[in-house]
Amino acid sequence: MSGVERFVVVPAAYVVLLRPGAAGGREVLLMLRANTGYMDGHWASVAGHVEKGESVHAAARREALEEVGLTDLELEPWCAMQRTGATGDPIDERVDYFFTCTSWTGTPRIVEPHKCADLRWCDLDALPEPVVPHERRVLDAVRAGSTPPIVSFGFD
Repeated sequence: MSGVERFVVVPAAYVVLLRPGAAGGREVLLMLRANTGYMDGHWASVAGHVEKGESVHAAARREALEEVGLTDLELEPWCAMQRTGATGDPIDERVDYFFTCTSWTGTPRIVEPHKCADLRWCDLDALPEPVVPHERRVLDAVRAGSTPPIVSFGFD
């Protein structure tokens, strides 16, 4: 197929860190994005791009260390999300791999203060506003307890 441009997606790994909350509920660790140029002022999970030659599992572990200082994560695959943006630009074509995690070593802290304005545990039943929209969809599924293994976002 010479002369035909291949479809390319940008891969990212997301870590939904969970702990028991009050009254039997669950809490999720969220960061308030700042100075990144993408969804600043929105709450988000630990996440980042998968680097060339890196597995999605390694990317998730690296991002957790770089963003909140955690190691030894026990990652559980939750879902993959194919995502597109309104612009139609190639950078808007994404595949996101979401993991849940309930076991790690360390205490979460802001490691990159130039990218994170706040860090807090939030009740899954009362998330702060606004949450990055595609992440909100996944967090709602985590709260509900199930999701399809592959979901799409932005194609409607």
